[in-house]
This record gives sequence, structure tokens and C-alpha cells, in this order.
Amino acid sequence: MKLQKKRTCRFCEAKEEYIDYKDDRKLAKFITEQGKIIPRRITGTCAKHQRQLTTAIKRARHLALLPFVSDVIK
Repeated sequence: MKLQKKRTCRFCEAKEEYIDYKDDRKLAKFITEQGKIIPRRITGTCAKHQRQLTTAIKRARHLALLPFVSDVIK
């Protein structure tokens, strides 16, 4: 059994209080190619910032800053 390093929240390290929905480059790092939001167990964000992140992504999608689904065709 391999022990992995505990992931720390990058928003807590940067001491960010609010995740802005207008920062589409930052939000795009938390979305897969299919347009799904990456879960917190993979990204390592804390529960508080993961909730803020999902609402920011959903707001950015409604304002067409981020796509709901990408145009990848198999």
C-alpha cells in the first residue's frame, strides 16, 4: 500500500476568500474535456472552496464564459 502526500487546497494556500466566475482560465483547469467538473478528491480542494468552485463554474456556463459540453467527436 502506497501512501500518497496529502493534497492541500490551492485556494487556501493563496488565501483566496472568493472564487470569481469571470476568471475562466482558472475555472477551466477544474473541468474535463467532456465538460464535467473534476471532484475534490482528485483536485485536492477543500469542501468550502469546492462548493464555491462549482457555483462559479455553473455561473460561467450560464454566461457562456465556459462551455456546457465540448465539441469533441469520437
